Amino acid sequence: MLHRKAKAARLSIYSNSFLVVMNLIVGIISGSVSILSEAIHTLVDLIASSIAFFSVKISDSPPDKEHPYGHGKFENISGVTEAILIFVASGLIIYHALIQLTSETAINHTGITLGFIVMMISAIIDMVVSRHLYKVAKETDSIALKADALHLSVHVYTSFGVGVSLAVIYFTGWDFLDPVAAIVVAAFILKEAFEILLEAFKPLTDNSLPEDELNTITKIIDNNKEPHMLYHMVRTRKAGSNRELDFHLEVPGEMSVKSSHDLCDKIELELKKSISNIVVTIHIEPLPEKN
Repeated sequence: MLHRKAKAARLSIYSNSFLVVMNLIVGIISGSVSILSEAIHTLVDLIASSIAFFSVKISDSPPDKEHPYGHGKFENISGVTEAILIFVASGLIIYHALIQLTSETAINHTGITLGFIVMMISAIIDMVVSRHLYKVAKETDSIALKADALHLSVHVYTSFGVGVSLAVIYFTGWDFLDPVAAIVVAAFILKEAFEILLEAFKPLTDNSLPEDELNTITKIIDNNKEPHMLYHMVRTRKAGSNRELDFHLEVPGEMSVKSSHDLCDKIELELKKSISNIVVTIHIEPLPEKN
């Protein structure tokens, strides 16, 4: 699984490196702030992809003395860091767009055609890479890869939008559309950053698992325990792709240790079949004696 995640993150690094160079060159030639904003956006994606690459390698490392619960939260830290980087990039894009909007600087129209072609190429490359990242992220439950895929999927729309605005400028001469398009790009990026920040930050505060997974846990416990048995103190949390569950199971006092252990093994096995990457801890207690 680690090899697949690292390979996917490495692909994102390669594609973003190529697009950064291409967008910067064309942005400088054309003088288009919207193309330069896409270059900044892609540069942030490159940094994010690099962070994702190292985080997935660290997160799948086995538990050690200093990290007995594993390294899964490194992926969440990566996601939060990526979101912060996107906020910064958005601010830079808006700042430069407002300067151009107020200065009425004209675009070098000789570079508009080249800019349009580059934006379409960028959109196609990002679409292909983001789909691959989403697929691997879903199969491996990687928040770092999911955040990286979200970056690129938003980039598909922003690159396409900038390309359309350049085409309109070419035929109408409305240069003001260039900084306006850049601000729209920044707005999309801000929305993207907020979504990533929420999803990545929650596990850092040990939020419980999603409701659908909690319902699955409850159903499995109920289906495997005897009707007279009780359970309480169900606690869950997630770190990266790793999930943790512990709860107290009350069994009859006369039940043997072996029988109790076999029941716990049965519950644990079914939970692991239904929910990926879950570590289960069950504390056995005797049922209260009836008076």
